[in-house]
Amino acid sequence: MTRLMRYLPLLILALTWEFVSRTGLVSSSALPSLTGVGEAWLGLLRDGDLWTHGASSMWRLAAGLFCAIIIGITLGIGMAWWKSADLVLGPFVEIFYPLPKSALIPVTALWLGFGDGSKILLIALGCMLPVTIGAYNGARSADRTLVWSARSMGASKLRMLRDVVVPSALPELLSGIRTALAISFVLLVASELVVARAGLGYLIGFLGSNGTYEPMFAVVLTVAFLGFVADRLYQAFTRRVFAWRE
Repeated sequence: MTRLMRYLPLLILALTWEFVSRTGLVSSSALPSLTGVGEAWLGLLRDGDLWTHGASSMWRLAAGLFCAIIIGITLGIGMAWWKSADLVLGPFVEIFYPLPKSALIPVTALWLGFGDGSKILLIALGCMLPVTIGAYNGARSADRTLVWSARSMGASKLRMLRDVVVPSALPELLSGIRTALAISFVLLVASELVVARAGLGYLIGFLGSNGTYEPMFAVVLTVAFLGFVADRLYQAFTRRVFAWRE
């Protein structure tokens, strides 16, 4: 019952949307009815457009996020564990972290064109920094007593890194990955709107430019739903990882 109440605001929003569009309080071109959007969604599903463009988008997102996680973990823990790495790489992280990642869209398109590569690179670059910072902060906060104990027992640096530092970094690291997951959807749609010939973002721009607003809203809601499901699944994964704490 509590879980149902949690999503009650979404139901209220849906009912308000339908009421406002049906009564003409807002122009149907600005806000089509939710039932009309639902019918358009079914049409896109039957035609295969959602499947084709959705598969293209999810491949780009998964590949970019995977690269960001691998590189971000390596950089973050490396910077926390080796001072020389922190001295060299720290300034780059500080400079590029506040940079709006969407500003890199023309750069990645210039380098890799309009294909998958430019979107994957953009997502990797944009999502890498939250993972790096999460891994760095988590590794820096590792219990020094445990580190010293492992060192006094003759553990090598790599053994301490594996058995002490990485487990200590997990909470901050997983939080950074969750932030990166949200950013990946933003960068995916933004890049596909600007420089793509396929994908959900491209489909949103194409439908909007043709004035077919009901299908456009259907794709927008699809992206929102995919992001919501991805976040819920990730939270379930993190709860499973930290089940031993309960």
